[in-house]
Amino acid sequence: MPDREDDLPSTLKRSPKHAQEIFEKTLESAEETYGEGERARRTAFASLKHSYEKVGDHWEEKEERGPSDRKAAGGADSPGETQGGVDANASKQHLLDVAKRLDISGRSSMTKDELVDAIQKANNRATRKARESE
Repeated sequence: MPDREDDLPSTLKRSPKHAQEIFEKTLESAEETYGEGERARRTAFASLKHSYEKVGDHWEEKEERGPSDRKAAGGADSPGETQGGVDANASKQHLLDVAKRLDISGRSSMTKDELVDAIQKANNRATRKARESE
């Protein structure tokens, strides 16, 4: 497999090697099937999100493998939107723990859906900040 470190998204460059390998291998396979482009990259991220979740500016291994949100569980033609790497199918307690690590204020009174949205926004801020400092 060719070295694709330069092609890796910045969040993956700050993530475990195993996460990088999942993304790279799936991307290579998807490019053989779909050609280079957005569809191949979406496929690689979908594969990554079965084993990893985005926390802040990087990806961390999930406690349990599986789809990360309703969109991932239903496949390409399912309605809804992806949650950007947040493990929306995790327990509320897990989401509260992630929110605490990300220092999200007001988390204790949030619903599960509100936690997912707040974590996604915090992840986006952390990623933006990390990219600016690179």
